Amino acid sequence: MDGVVNVDDLRRAARKRLPRIAFDFIEGGVEDEDGLDRNERAFRETRLVPRYLVDVSKRDQSAALFGRTYASPFGIAPTGLASLFRPGADLMLAQAARDANIPFIMSGSSTASIEELAKLAPEHGWYQLYAARDKKISEDMIRRASDAGLSTLVLTVDVPVHSNRERNQRNGFTRPLKLTWGTKFEALRHPGWLAGYLRHGTPMFSNWAPYAGNGADADAVSAFVSTQTAAPLTWRDVENFRRLWPRNFVIKGIMHPDDAIRAASLGVDGIMVSNHGARQLDRAPAPLEVFPAIRDAVGDKMTLMLDSGVRRGADALIALCLGARFVFVGRATLYGAAVAGLAGARAAINILRREIDLTMGQIGCPSLDQLGPDFLMWDRDEDRRRNRRA
Repeated sequence: MDGVVNVDDLRRAARKRLPRIAFDFIEGGVEDEDGLDRNERAFRETRLVPRYLVDVSKRDQSAALFGRTYASPFGIAPTGLASLFRPGADLMLAQAARDANIPFIMSGSSTASIEELAKLAPEHGWYQLYAARDKKISEDMIRRASDAGLSTLVLTVDVPVHSNRERNQRNGFTRPLKLTWGTKFEALRHPGWLAGYLRHGTPMFSNWAPYAGNGADADAVSAFVSTQTAAPLTWRDVENFRRLWPRNFVIKGIMHPDDAIRAASLGVDGIMVSNHGARQLDRAPAPLEVFPAIRDAVGDKMTLMLDSGVRRGADALIALCLGARFVFVGRATLYGAAVAGLAGARAAINILRREIDLTMGQIGCPSLDQLGPDFLMWDRDEDRRRNRRA
């Protein structure tokens, strides 16, 4: 962790520690990977306009979401197979989020269980549902999350089919994971990771294990998950899940205003505007690009959140200026966990928190409730209107 001052430093450190097959799983997108650049470029090309002569000696970045006040306006997005990068990483991320008072979304491809999450971080843990082809499995997972007392269910809808992740194909990444001789040889350059992998073996998809058959080992469970995920979903499923889930219900992956309107009509509490970190459809727009249209379509009818492309604290503030209530980061905290476990996850959170605080001071915003479009660079039409008013 020496010399780490930003998320990109964590990224470089993770690249050194992990073999290519593991690092590329975190880093990769799909096909030409244009979407990865598009997500980040959307933030880079949006300007924050500072307001000076404002007292920013005290700054408050706490944010309310679903009736709870968190210490910062960001949480940890669901990131699958985290234990492949650091054994036990799922619960390390959950603990880091709990200690920092921010939400953590357990991935539907987690290698820890719903019940473990509820025990470790009952006030901060959410669960991401990857719907199964066997609807009884999905319904039982919803029951388990409800019985565990988790506050929020996040239904991910943007995986209708498996995506074309060409990095994984080139690296021979399969489920269950089988390391070729070439992969093992390359992994020898990363002894810290290799020692953990040899000691713990293939991570177990713990939440899926009860449905894969008695005595199913990690490889068998992984193969079972591959047959069950990328399940076709319809709005009828959303209605059913809404009836089954008693608390906050969020849909992750909405990118079209009409879909946001439909979700609101079905009683969905919030949506996460997301393109799955550019890991599904390479030609999809960046969530930041479509967010204004979705905000205009549903207004205050539901809680709007965003993920994909958030790499700096300033990115979070840009999203909030556009009307998001919260943002979620995935790769940033996963880099940290891969590098240094719990300490690395905490470092990633603290980096983003510090950047948010400094940016708030730089733009003249002592509290998040003052953020709005006035802090963003205006277009030419608005510029003319300002001039006329002057």
